[in-house]
Amino acid sequence: MAVDTLEILNILARDARTTAETIAQMVGCSVSEVTEIIKHCEDSGIIKRYMTVVDWEKAGVERVIAFIDVNVRPARDVGFDAIALRIARYPQVQSVWLVSGGSDLRLAVEAPNLRELANFVAEKIATIDGVTGTVTHFLLRRYKEEQVLFVDTDTDNRLIVAP
Repeated sequence: MAVDTLEILNILARDARTTAETIAQMVGCSVSEVTEIIKHCEDSGIIKRYMTVVDWEKAGVERVIAFIDVNVRPARDVGFDAIALRIARYPQVQSVWLVSGGSDLRLAVEAPNLRELANFVAEKIATIDGVTGTVTHFLLRRYKEEQVLFVDTDTDNRLIVAP
C-alpha cells in the first residue's frame, strides 16, 4: 500500500506532536515508512519547522500586532523579491506576503507596545528605497489562527429570561 505523504503532512499540520506510531495507525502503514517520509520532508524543506500556537493574552504577555500594507516600486530584474526579503529579515516581522489588490506586500508585525511598532514602521519600513507608502491595520481581537480558536466556545452568552 502506498503511503500518502500529503495525508501525513495534514496530520502534522493539525498537531505537530502526533507521534510516528499514531500517524502509522491513522494512515495504515508502518512506523518506519512514516519516519522515512517525515525525514525526507524535513530534509527537502517541505516541513519548515514545528511550532506551538500560544495564546499570549492568556499568558499575560502584552503585544501589539499589526498588518501593514506596503506599496512598492519593483526593482528591475528582481521585482518585489529584493524589498520583500529585506523586510523579512527584521525580527519584528512575523510574515511577508506578496498580495493582489490595493497594495503589493502585506506584513504581519509584532512589537511589545504601540510606540515601538510605530517607530519600526516609520524608521525601518517607510525608509526602504522602493517603498512608496504604508497603511497599518492593528489587530484588535484574535478569533482564530492556524486553525485554532482563540475564543471560549463553552461560554453560554444567551440572555437570561425570567418568567
